[in-house]
Amino acid sequence: MENEQLLHIVIGGELTELGPDANEFKDLSQMEFIGAYPNYEEARKAWKGAAQRTVDNAHMRFFIIHAHRLLDPEHDRKD
Repeated sequence: MENEQLLHIVIGGELTELGPDANEFKDLSQMEFIGAYPNYEEARKAWKGAAQRTVDNAHMRFFIIHAHRLLDPEHDRKD
């Protein structure tokens, strides 16, 4: 089996509002790039560490972006 490259990027920033569907950042120039990781487990550890560090700010959120899905959209397509 071929070794797949899976790229996960962890970013975060302060959101303009709270809620389950909130996804607009208050100031894009203040966004934090936590890192890029070759697998989900490493990305999750980085995400969790960043989230713990900012637990006192309810508007601060971090996200894991599955960049490999953006780079190769056909990857997840079912034929």
